[in-house]
Amino acid sequence: MVDLHSDGGLGNAPERARRSDKAPQPNHPLTDREVPLSQDLGSATRVLSPAVHAWLDGELPEASVRRGETARDVEFWKHISEESERRRHLRMPLQLESRIMEALPHSVPALITPWYRREFVVTPGAAVTIGATLVTMTAAVTALLFRAMR
Repeated sequence: MVDLHSDGGLGNAPERARRSDKAPQPNHPLTDREVPLSQDLGSATRVLSPAVHAWLDGELPEASVRRGETARDVEFWKHISEESERRRHLRMPLQLESRIMEALPHSVPALITPWYRREFVVTPGAAVTIGATLVTMTAAVTALLFRAMR
């Protein structure tokens, strides 16, 4: 098995060396990370070989692709496949279901009152702002009407 997250994704080499002599930590959280299909190698970009694509699609046997530079890609994708299969068969802990059920509300939710039946509350600050806006808008409309009539 390949430990994809031995350093916790932080790249701490000293921490990794210290942890290597300890037993694996069962509570160490695993995180999913995006796996780029192409890797930057300076100015050139490395692209996955069409033969590897064909092998992944099931069109070529593994032996025909496991030569030269594509052998590393085959190993990588085999590890990805093994890890995916392992995770596919994981079962949730027994206490998880009870924790989820305990977190659900035990009462029937209250009906939501429509907006037109709710109490309308205006704070003093909102009342002053609304009043000032109405006075300003009325003055502006009145000025426009007087100007239009001349």
